[in-house]
Amino acid sequence: MNAPVKIETTLKDWETDQEVRWCPGCGDYAILKAVQRTLPQLGSDPANTVFISGIGCSSRFPYYIESYGFHTIHGRAPAVATGVKLANPDLDVWLVTGDGDGLSIGGNHMMHVLRRNVNMQIMLFNNEIYGLTKGQYSPTSREGTRTPTSPIGSVDHPANPCAFALGSGARFVARGIDVSKNLPDVLKAAHAHQGAAFVEIFQNCIVYNKDVFDAFAAPKGAEGQQLWLADGEPMLFDKGTKGLAFDAEKLAFTVVDVVDGDWQAAGVRVHDVKNRVMAHMLAELPFDPFPMPLGVLYDDPAPTYESAVIAEREASVSGKEANLAKLLSGGQTWTVDGSAQDPV
Repeated sequence: MNAPVKIETTLKDWETDQEVRWCPGCGDYAILKAVQRTLPQLGSDPANTVFISGIGCSSRFPYYIESYGFHTIHGRAPAVATGVKLANPDLDVWLVTGDGDGLSIGGNHMMHVLRRNVNMQIMLFNNEIYGLTKGQYSPTSREGTRTPTSPIGSVDHPANPCAFALGSGARFVARGIDVSKNLPDVLKAAHAHQGAAFVEIFQNCIVYNKDVFDAFAAPKGAEGQQLWLADGEPMLFDKGTKGLAFDAEKLAFTVVDVVDGDWQAAGVRVHDVKNRVMAHMLAELPFDPFPMPLGVLYDDPAPTYESAVIAEREASVSGKEANLAKLLSGGQTWTVDGSAQDPV
Protein backbone atom coordinates (compact mmCIF):
# COMPACT_ATOMS: atom_id res chain seq x y z
CA MET A 1 0.00 0.00 0.00
CA ASN A 2 1.43 3.40 -0.96
CA ALA A 3 1.91 5.99 1.75
CA PRO A 4 -0.26 9.10 1.12
CA VAL A 5 1.58 12.14 -0.18
CA LYS A 6 1.18 15.11 2.17
CA ILE A 7 0.24 18.43 0.61
CA GLU A 8 -0.14 21.95 1.91
CA THR A 9 -3.68 23.24 2.41
CA THR A 10 -5.45 25.76 4.63
CA LEU A 11 -8.74 25.69 6.49
CA LYS A 12 -10.33 27.54 3.56
CA ASP A 13 -9.38 24.72 1.19
CA TRP A 14 -11.63 22.38 3.20
CA GLU A 15 -14.67 24.68 3.22
CA THR A 16 -17.43 24.14 0.64
CA ASP A 17 -19.85 26.59 -0.93
CA GLN A 18 -22.75 24.90 0.86
CA GLU A 19 -24.68 26.80 3.53
CA VAL A 20 -23.94 25.19 6.89
CA ARG A 21 -27.35 24.41 8.32
CA TRP A 22 -27.35 23.50 11.99
CA CYS A 23 -29.20 25.22 14.79
CA PRO A 24 -27.44 28.38 16.04
CA GLY A 25 -25.15 27.35 18.90
CA CYS A 26 -25.01 23.67 17.91
CA GLY A 27 -21.82 21.90 18.92
CA ASP A 28 -21.49 20.55 15.38
CA TYR A 29 -20.13 23.92 14.24
CA ALA A 30 -17.19 23.62 16.64
CA ILE A 31 -16.48 20.04 15.54
CA LEU A 32 -16.57 21.06 11.88
CA LYS A 33 -14.02 23.82 12.45
CA ALA A 34 -11.83 21.49 14.52
CA VAL A 35 -11.76 18.99 11.64
CA GLN A 36 -11.12 21.70 9.04
CA ARG A 37 -8.23 23.00 11.16
CA THR A 38 -6.83 19.50 11.67
CA LEU A 39 -6.80 18.30 8.06
CA PRO A 40 -4.19 20.84 6.87
CA GLN A 41 -1.97 19.92 9.82
CA LEU A 42 -2.17 16.29 8.75
CA GLY A 43 -1.10 17.17 5.22
CA SER A 44 -4.32 15.62 3.92
CA ASP A 45 -5.26 15.84 0.25
CA PRO A 46 -8.92 16.68 -0.53
CA ALA A 47 -8.65 14.53 -3.66
CA ASN A 48 -7.68 11.51 -1.54
CA THR A 49 -10.08 12.08 1.35
CA VAL A 50 -13.61 10.70 1.80
CA PHE A 51 -16.18 11.61 4.48
CA ILE A 52 -19.02 9.11 4.86
CA SER A 53 -22.07 9.60 7.03
CA GLY A 54 -25.42 8.03 7.86
CA ILE A 55 -28.53 9.96 8.93
CA GLY A 56 -28.84 12.68 11.55
CA CYS A 57 -27.60 16.19 12.25
CA SER A 58 -24.00 14.98 12.34
CA SER A 59 -24.44 13.27 8.98
CA ARG A 60 -24.63 16.56 7.09
CA PHE A 61 -20.87 16.70 7.55
CA PRO A 62 -19.86 15.53 4.03
CA TYR A 63 -21.64 18.55 2.50
CA TYR A 64 -19.43 20.93 4.45
CA ILE A 65 -16.01 19.35 3.80
CA GLU A 66 -14.38 20.04 0.43
CA SER A 67 -13.52 16.43 -0.38
CA TYR A 68 -15.26 13.35 -1.68
CA GLY A 69 -18.19 12.17 0.41
CA PHE A 70 -21.21 9.93 0.71
CA HIS A 71 -24.37 10.76 2.68
CA THR A 72 -25.67 7.22 3.07
CA ILE A 73 -28.72 5.70 4.78
CA HIS A 74 -29.57 5.32 8.43
CA GLY A 75 -26.97 3.27 10.30
CA ARG A 76 -25.25 1.90 7.21
CA ALA A 77 -22.31 4.30 6.94
CA PRO A 78 -19.84 1.71 8.38
CA ALA A 79 -20.79 -0.79 5.66
CA VAL A 80 -20.38 1.78 2.89
CA ALA A 81 -17.10 3.02 4.38
CA THR A 82 -15.80 -0.56 4.51
CA GLY A 83 -16.62 -0.98 0.83
CA VAL A 84 -14.85 2.27 -0.06
CA LYS A 85 -11.74 1.24 1.84
CA LEU A 86 -11.63 -2.19 0.24
CA ALA A 87 -12.15 -0.74 -3.25
CA ASN A 88 -9.34 1.81 -2.77
CA PRO A 89 -7.24 1.23 0.36
CA ASP A 90 -5.17 4.35 -0.35
CA LEU A 91 -8.12 6.64 0.41
CA ASP A 92 -8.22 8.45 3.74
CA VAL A 93 -11.68 7.51 5.06
CA TRP A 94 -13.54 9.41 7.80
CA LEU A 95 -16.84 8.08 9.12
CA VAL A 96 -19.23 10.57 10.78
CA THR A 97 -22.17 9.36 12.85
CA GLY A 98 -24.23 10.12 15.95
CA ASP A 99 -25.35 8.24 19.04
CA GLY A 100 -28.65 7.31 17.40
CA ASP A 101 -27.35 6.56 13.90
CA GLY A 102 -24.27 4.70 15.13
CA LEU A 103 -25.52 2.84 18.20
CA SER A 104 -29.20 2.15 17.52
CA ILE A 105 -30.12 1.15 13.97
CA GLY A 106 -26.41 1.15 13.07
CA GLY A 107 -25.09 -0.63 16.17
CA ASN A 108 -24.62 -3.91 14.34
CA HIS A 109 -22.67 -2.28 11.50
CA MET A 110 -20.58 -0.27 13.95
CA MET A 111 -19.62 -3.41 15.84
CA HIS A 112 -18.41 -5.14 12.69
CA VAL A 113 -16.32 -2.25 11.35
CA LEU A 114 -14.58 -2.12 14.74
CA ARG A 115 -13.99 -5.86 15.15
CA ARG A 116 -12.69 -6.10 11.57
CA ASN A 117 -10.35 -3.18 12.25
CA VAL A 118 -10.93 -1.36 8.97
CA ASN A 119 -8.46 1.51 8.69
CA MET A 120 -10.57 4.67 9.10
CA GLN A 121 -11.36 7.43 11.57
CA ILE A 122 -14.80 7.11 13.19
CA MET A 123 -16.26 10.23 14.83
CA LEU A 124 -19.39 9.55 16.88
CA PHE A 125 -21.12 12.77 17.95
CA ASN A 126 -22.84 12.03 21.25
CA ASN A 127 -25.52 14.52 22.28
CA GLU A 128 -27.61 11.90 24.13
CA ILE A 129 -30.70 12.71 22.03
CA TYR A 130 -32.22 12.37 18.56
CA GLY A 131 -31.86 15.93 17.30
CA LEU A 132 -32.85 15.75 13.63
CA THR A 133 -36.15 13.96 14.33
CA LYS A 134 -37.12 16.39 17.10
CA GLY A 135 -35.85 15.20 20.44
CA GLN A 136 -36.66 11.56 21.11
CA TYR A 137 -34.47 9.76 23.64
CA SER A 138 -31.50 7.91 22.14
CA PRO A 139 -29.39 4.87 23.14
CA THR A 140 -27.12 7.17 25.20
CA SER A 141 -29.85 9.23 26.92
CA ARG A 142 -29.64 9.07 30.69
CA GLU A 143 -32.26 7.37 32.80
CA GLY A 144 -35.03 9.84 33.57
CA THR A 145 -34.53 11.89 30.39
CA ARG A 146 -37.88 13.47 29.44
CA THR A 147 -38.59 13.57 25.72
CA PRO A 148 -41.61 13.27 23.38
CA THR A 149 -41.10 9.47 23.43
CA SER A 150 -40.37 9.31 27.17
CA PRO A 151 -42.59 12.03 28.68
CA ILE A 152 -42.34 10.57 32.19
CA GLY A 153 -38.64 9.90 31.85
CA SER A 154 -36.62 7.24 30.06
CA VAL A 155 -36.25 3.94 31.91
CA ASP A 156 -33.57 2.65 29.54
CA HIS A 157 -30.05 2.15 30.87
CA PRO A 158 -27.84 4.21 28.50
CA ALA A 159 -25.18 2.71 26.25
CA ASN A 160 -21.57 3.77 26.84
CA PRO A 161 -20.03 4.41 23.38
CA CYS A 162 -16.40 3.87 24.42
CA ALA A 163 -17.22 0.72 26.37
CA PHE A 164 -19.18 -0.52 23.34
CA ALA A 165 -16.20 0.16 21.08
CA LEU A 166 -13.78 -1.69 23.37
CA GLY A 167 -16.20 -4.58 23.71
CA SER A 168 -16.42 -4.77 19.92
CA GLY A 169 -12.66 -5.18 19.66
CA ALA A 170 -11.63 -1.62 18.78
CA ARG A 171 -7.88 -1.02 18.93
CA PHE A 172 -8.17 2.75 19.33
CA VAL A 173 -10.71 4.49 21.55
CA ALA A 174 -10.75 8.17 22.50
CA ARG A 175 -13.02 10.92 23.79
CA GLY A 176 -13.25 14.64 23.08
CA ILE A 177 -15.52 17.64 23.61
CA ASP A 178 -16.96 19.75 20.77
CA VAL A 179 -15.62 23.09 22.02
CA SER A 180 -12.34 21.81 23.50
CA LYS A 181 -9.05 23.15 22.19
CA ASN A 182 -7.70 19.61 22.66
CA LEU A 183 -10.07 18.05 20.12
CA PRO A 184 -7.66 18.51 17.14
CA ASP A 185 -4.96 16.61 19.07
CA VAL A 186 -7.39 13.74 19.64
CA LEU A 187 -8.23 13.69 15.93
CA LYS A 188 -4.53 13.69 15.01
CA ALA A 189 -3.93 10.70 17.27
CA ALA A 190 -6.85 8.87 15.66
CA HIS A 191 -5.51 9.61 12.19
CA ALA A 192 -2.03 8.36 13.12
CA HIS A 193 -3.48 5.01 14.25
CA GLN A 194 -3.46 2.26 11.64
CA GLY A 195 -6.86 0.61 11.99
CA ALA A 196 -10.35 1.57 13.10
CA ALA A 197 -9.97 4.64 15.33
CA PHE A 198 -13.13 5.35 17.37
CA VAL A 199 -13.61 8.86 18.79
CA GLU A 200 -16.62 9.77 20.91
CA ILE A 201 -17.23 13.53 20.86
CA PHE A 202 -19.55 15.06 23.46
CA GLN A 203 -21.69 17.46 21.43
CA ASN A 204 -24.15 19.99 22.83
CA CYS A 205 -27.63 19.90 21.27
CA ILE A 206 -28.72 23.45 21.95
CA VAL A 207 -32.42 22.76 21.28
CA TYR A 208 -33.35 19.34 22.65
CA ASN A 209 -30.66 18.56 25.25
CA LYS A 210 -29.06 21.88 26.08
CA ASP A 211 -26.05 21.91 28.40
CA VAL A 212 -26.44 18.25 29.38
CA PHE A 213 -22.64 17.95 29.62
CA ASP A 214 -22.03 21.24 31.43
CA ALA A 215 -20.86 19.53 34.62
CA PHE A 216 -17.62 18.59 32.82
CA ALA A 217 -17.78 20.25 29.39
CA ALA A 218 -18.86 23.85 29.96
CA PRO A 219 -16.47 26.22 28.11
CA LYS A 220 -15.59 27.86 31.43
CA GLY A 221 -15.65 26.51 34.96
CA ALA A 222 -15.64 22.77 34.26
CA GLU A 223 -11.92 22.23 33.67
CA GLY A 224 -11.51 20.73 37.13
CA GLN A 225 -13.79 17.85 36.16
CA GLN A 226 -11.79 16.87 33.06
CA LEU A 227 -9.09 14.20 33.12
CA TRP A 228 -7.07 14.62 29.93
CA LEU A 229 -5.08 11.44 29.43
CA ALA A 230 -1.59 11.27 27.93
CA ASP A 231 0.44 8.12 27.44
CA GLY A 232 3.16 7.78 30.05
CA GLU A 233 1.85 10.73 32.07
CA PRO A 234 0.21 10.65 35.53
CA MET A 235 -3.60 10.80 35.64
CA LEU A 236 -3.90 14.26 37.16
CA PHE A 237 -6.81 16.69 37.07
CA ASP A 238 -8.10 19.86 38.74
CA LYS A 239 -4.83 21.70 37.96
CA GLY A 240 -2.76 18.83 39.24
CA THR A 241 -4.23 18.90 42.74
CA LYS A 242 -6.02 15.58 42.34
CA GLY A 243 -5.33 12.30 40.59
CA LEU A 244 -6.43 8.73 40.07
CA ALA A 245 -4.80 5.99 42.15
CA PHE A 246 -5.47 2.27 41.91
CA ASP A 247 -6.88 0.31 44.83
CA ALA A 248 -5.37 -3.16 44.34
CA GLU A 249 -7.64 -4.72 46.95
CA LYS A 250 -10.86 -3.47 45.37
CA LEU A 251 -9.48 -3.52 41.80
CA ALA A 252 -10.84 -0.02 41.29
CA PHE A 253 -9.71 3.55 40.78
CA THR A 254 -9.92 6.05 43.60
CA VAL A 255 -9.51 9.84 43.70
CA VAL A 256 -6.56 11.08 45.76
CA ASP A 257 -5.29 14.54 46.70
CA VAL A 258 -1.88 15.57 45.39
CA VAL A 259 0.15 17.74 47.77
CA ASP A 260 2.86 20.05 46.40
CA GLY A 261 2.79 18.27 43.03
CA ASP A 262 4.13 15.01 44.49
CA TRP A 263 1.90 12.66 42.53
CA GLN A 264 4.19 9.67 43.14
CA ALA A 265 3.71 9.95 46.90
CA ALA A 266 -0.04 10.15 46.36
CA GLY A 267 0.07 6.92 44.36
CA VAL A 268 -1.31 8.45 41.15
CA ARG A 269 -1.43 5.97 38.29
CA VAL A 270 0.48 6.58 35.04
CA HIS A 271 -1.61 6.19 31.89
CA ASP A 272 -0.69 3.37 29.52
CA VAL A 273 -2.58 3.50 26.21
CA LYS A 274 -1.80 -0.16 25.53
CA ASN A 275 -3.40 -1.38 28.77
CA ARG A 276 -6.79 -2.65 27.62
CA VAL A 277 -8.03 -3.44 31.14
CA MET A 278 -7.25 0.11 32.25
CA ALA A 279 -9.01 1.47 29.17
CA HIS A 280 -12.18 -0.46 30.05
CA MET A 281 -12.05 0.91 33.59
CA LEU A 282 -11.59 4.47 32.36
CA ALA A 283 -14.38 4.12 29.79
CA GLU A 284 -16.83 3.04 32.49
CA LEU A 285 -15.60 5.35 35.24
CA PRO A 286 -18.75 6.99 36.69
CA PHE A 287 -18.72 10.76 36.53
CA ASP A 288 -18.92 12.52 39.90
CA PRO A 289 -17.10 11.94 42.16
CA PHE A 290 -14.70 10.86 39.39
CA PRO A 291 -13.66 13.24 36.60
CA MET A 292 -14.54 12.59 32.94
CA PRO A 293 -11.65 10.73 31.21
CA LEU A 294 -10.82 12.43 27.90
CA GLY A 295 -8.18 12.04 25.22
CA VAL A 296 -6.83 8.66 24.09
CA LEU A 297 -8.06 5.85 26.35
CA TYR A 298 -6.62 3.02 24.27
CA ASP A 299 -4.23 2.77 21.34
CA ASP A 300 -2.76 -0.63 20.48
CA PRO A 301 -2.55 -1.20 16.70
CA ALA A 302 -3.19 -4.57 15.06
CA PRO A 303 -3.20 -5.69 11.39
CA THR A 304 -5.97 -4.00 9.45
CA TYR A 305 -8.83 -5.72 7.65
CA GLU A 306 -8.00 -4.38 4.21
CA SER A 307 -4.37 -5.47 4.49
CA ALA A 308 -5.52 -9.01 5.23
CA VAL A 309 -7.97 -8.92 2.30
CA ILE A 310 -5.26 -7.66 -0.07
CA ALA A 311 -2.86 -10.37 1.09
CA GLU A 312 -5.55 -13.00 0.59
CA ARG A 313 -6.26 -11.77 -2.94
CA GLU A 314 -2.59 -11.80 -3.85
CA ALA A 315 -2.13 -15.30 -2.49
CA SER A 316 -5.17 -16.60 -4.35
CA VAL A 317 -3.87 -15.44 -7.76
CA SER A 318 -0.19 -16.14 -7.21
CA GLY A 319 1.22 -18.39 -9.95
CA LYS A 320 -2.07 -18.51 -11.83
CA GLU A 321 -2.71 -17.48 -15.42
CA ALA A 322 -5.35 -14.86 -16.11
CA ASN A 323 -7.13 -16.75 -18.92
CA LEU A 324 -10.92 -16.46 -19.00
CA ALA A 325 -11.38 -18.88 -21.93
CA LYS A 326 -9.35 -21.53 -20.12
CA LEU A 327 -11.36 -20.98 -16.96
CA LEU A 328 -14.69 -21.38 -18.76
CA SER A 329 -13.61 -24.54 -20.58
CA GLY A 330 -12.04 -26.15 -17.53
CA GLY A 331 -13.69 -28.90 -15.49
CA GLN A 332 -16.97 -30.43 -16.64
CA THR A 333 -18.34 -28.81 -19.80
CA TRP A 334 -21.22 -29.58 -22.13
CA THR A 335 -21.78 -28.74 -25.79
CA VAL A 336 -25.45 -28.08 -26.62
CA ASP A 337 -26.69 -28.55 -30.21
CA GLY A 338 -30.10 -28.40 -31.82
CA SER A 339 -32.83 -25.84 -32.34
CA ALA A 340 -36.46 -25.19 -31.43
CA GLN A 341 -37.55 -27.25 -34.45
CA ASP A 342 -35.04 -30.00 -33.79
CA PRO A 343 -34.48 -30.04 -30.03
CA VAL A 344 -31.67 -32.04 -28.49
